[in-house]
Amino acid sequence: MTDQQRQIYQTDGDRYEALISREDYQGNILKALEEIIVPDGLDILDLGVGTGRLAVMLAPRAKSVQAFDVSEEMLRVCRQRLEASGLTNWKVEIADHRQLPVTHHSADLVVSGWSVSYLAVWNPNSWRAELEKWLDEMKRVLRRGGFIVLFESLGTGNESPIRLEHLKDFYPWLDEAGFQHKWIRTDYKFASLEEAEELARFFFGEELGNKVRANKWVILPECTGVWWLKV
Repeated sequence: MTDQQRQIYQTDGDRYEALISREDYQGNILKALEEIIVPDGLDILDLGVGTGRLAVMLAPRAKSVQAFDVSEEMLRVCRQRLEASGLTNWKVEIADHRQLPVTHHSADLVVSGWSVSYLAVWNPNSWRAELEKWLDEMKRVLRRGGFIVLFESLGTGNESPIRLEHLKDFYPWLDEAGFQHKWIRTDYKFASLEEAEELARFFFGEELGNKVRANKWVILPECTGVWWLKV
């Protein structure tokens, strides 16, 4: 992740949501989750909730959703979206993945989209220890038989999955920790080529923006990995 993207998380929630609202137009994220665990009636934790991509999807079906992020700007947008849903079974709070304000064994499902990998990216000298600390925390908050389901990037602008260089330590660690995995397409569908280019350039940078323009992509291909573990 670039410094530009890290800054976006802190300061530009509305524009980020404009991008994310175009993602996964075919609904493959929920389909993939339901093949692992049906979310109906569950107590769910969403880590790195961002502007609420997963939380807003799951809240209508969950018993409860507790959503966490380290960015108040992301949570501002997430709160607005959950309030607009009219539901009351949710809570949004600032928290680190490795230390959640959650009681022992109180959740059935932890979901996290494009977020846990940052523990490796942001901590190059201690990434393994940070990931192990996170996994211990998941085992603390989940009930026996609960699931962790992670969504992580396998390439935006790619028709087939690739392993990203900045996640080269993270992918094999998940295998070592016992996660199963598959991959899905989470393509973006934009209203126009101009919107596709502008929003791709905004978040992913000039290279992808140029690729969108060259390929005239109103539908921007994206591959996403789904990793899951029963604890």
